[in-house]
Amino acid sequence: MMLCWILNESVSVVVVFSWLAVNFYLFIDTFCWYAEEEAYFYTRVILGSTLAWARASAVCLNFNCMLILLPVSRNFISLVRGTSMCCRGPWGRQLDKNLKFHKLVAYGIAVNAAIHVVAHWFNMERYHLGQAKDAGGLLAVLSKLGNAPNESYLNPVRTLYMSTTTELLMTVSGTTGLAISLALILIMTSSSEFIRQSSYELFWYTHHVFIIFFISLAIHGGGRIVRGQTPESLQLHNVTFCKDRYAEWQAAALCPVPQFSGKEPSAWKWALGPVVLYAFERIIRFWRFQQEVVITKVVSHPSAVLELCMKKRGFKMAPGQYVFIQCPSISPLEWHPFTLTSAPQEDFFSVHIRASGDWTEALLKAFGAEGQAPRELCSMPRLAVDGPFGGSLTDVFHYPVSVCIATGIGVTPFASLLKSLWYESQSLPELSKVYFYWICRDAGAFEWFADLLLSLETRMSEQGKAHLLSYRIFLTGWDENQAIHIALHWDESLDVITGLKQKTFYGRPNWNDEFKQIAYDHPSSSIGVFFCGPKAMSKTLQKMCRLYSSADPRGVHFYYNKENF
Repeated sequence: MMLCWILNESVSVVVVFSWLAVNFYLFIDTFCWYAEEEAYFYTRVILGSTLAWARASAVCLNFNCMLILLPVSRNFISLVRGTSMCCRGPWGRQLDKNLKFHKLVAYGIAVNAAIHVVAHWFNMERYHLGQAKDAGGLLAVLSKLGNAPNESYLNPVRTLYMSTTTELLMTVSGTTGLAISLALILIMTSSSEFIRQSSYELFWYTHHVFIIFFISLAIHGGGRIVRGQTPESLQLHNVTFCKDRYAEWQAAALCPVPQFSGKEPSAWKWALGPVVLYAFERIIRFWRFQQEVVITKVVSHPSAVLELCMKKRGFKMAPGQYVFIQCPSISPLEWHPFTLTSAPQEDFFSVHIRASGDWTEALLKAFGAEGQAPRELCSMPRLAVDGPFGGSLTDVFHYPVSVCIATGIGVTPFASLLKSLWYESQSLPELSKVYFYWICRDAGAFEWFADLLLSLETRMSEQGKAHLLSYRIFLTGWDENQAIHIALHWDESLDVITGLKQKTFYGRPNWNDEFKQIAYDHPSSSIGVFFCGPKAMSKTLQKMCRLYSSADPRGVHFYYNKENF
């Protein structure tokens, strides 16, 4: 079981372990350097090991801040996916886990920030103790450097009479550190799923505090609290020889007073590239926001589903892609992802939207899909569209066998794929079989999708490719009247619910039986499993993919792909 999981998730394991390895390497290498470097010997006399803890965590913090914006640069990810042949299959699935990696990096930032803050708190306390009246020896001498002319200070705390907190907040590093910490706390506490679903605008506003975070990060090192001996001073002042002769520093020619300087700020160097990339990302989004979107058709389907057909200049799509839609009259901030249900061969693009929250309910109401009088197209509210962007479903046609599984409205991503199969069934040499499963609670929801399946069923039969598509529809909810109606018409040639030749199944699929049969029918095949639906079923399907993947590299392997936004 574990071996199958490793084979199926090997690239994810490599990515996570590589990220961890780089973090550990940077931390350990920096820690050892600051713990042993001669230029920081006198700094360690005052601060001890917390110097190394603060600097090591700072480097790891810079590294993760460099990575944090890359997974949320949608256009960059789509560009990589579209231009690189290596970003298909296992590597392509990593691009679909961009938000998971974004969260992982955020946790890395939080952990290193906590270490950095605690370490510097101890550093400030020790700087403060260095100015105490009872401080003596080398510690007292080092802390008092800078009081005489032509001396540079090592201890940034210059008086004993101010508290550590006050002293810290009077420095550039202290004020920017406080801003960074508050911004990070706001961003992380407002990123929970509960807050995103209950108050998206709160999530949006607090997440954009990242601007303050990065500005503060760029100038944080400007305070130069941590200081080390200058290279010129090291040549004149041999630490090994002079450390025990601190009483003679002023008079001895062999041990002149050491000179110190702060380390050049480096955080901006780590973050500059990704910040510039993300700035271009936002410029592209704004440009797309300004582009006109023409609504060509609005259809209200059963089960509170709204179909919008639109046109936009220069819009090109591929099957399985998705777009972000904004309706400024509802909310000027909220962008929501919807998979495209049209095919690239059609002269429009479409989405199907089900009422499942405040925003979608308001959208259906704005377009007259909740019992209001139909509105003229010219009086429809304005929409802005950003995209299209590539998702995991774009790889369906790259496997010899594909298993597509949807629940409820999760069927919309597969509409585009099935339409493309209708148009291009003759030009897909790699694809030999598509299994399609749809699990739905409401019989009325089948109505808007049954026409597509019926036309596809007819087309496949006409072309002699009826074997290419095998679909199973499962109805999980029905009432007594529906049950009686189904029983009375069970022997008819067409299904009483969908009107298709393939009968509807009642209840939930037995995934063990389904996967066992698919594995038996396609030995030694690479099978892509594509899912759009709830997390609970996603975990079940992931387990099935691991369970029925062979440990033998020459055997059957199921590769799990989930639609993520």
